[in-house]
Amino acid sequence: MKKIEAIIRKTKFEEVKEALLDGEIDWFEYHDVHGIGQSRQERIYRGVCYNTDVIERVAISIVCREVVVEPTINTILKVAHTGEIGDGRIFISDVNDCYSIRTGEHGDTVLRDKK
Repeated sequence: MKKIEAIIRKTKFEEVKEALLDGEIDWFEYHDVHGIGQSRQERIYRGVCYNTDVIERVAISIVCREVVVEPTINTILKVAHTGEIGDGRIFISDVNDCYSIRTGEHGDTVLRDKK
């Protein structure tokens, strides 16, 4: 099992969410996050100066079987891409085990296939 953590633009979240739900992923968690990137500049929008030090993003966390890792990553890369600085990052880590609180089952059988 793997854990995929993606930090994406807030403006791309709805598109990424729909693409993940249409694909192999039937459950994930997400939350708003703030970060500080390498690009530190001021931008003017409608006459108001904005500092870009603090960046609002959405963090998506997915635990899945190894067979759906690549398709999931490819979906996020394709849909979240704008080509601009600050599109985000994807992190992959190993998950040793998984338990169902309701049934007590454990292992990757707890993660059901959408098929």
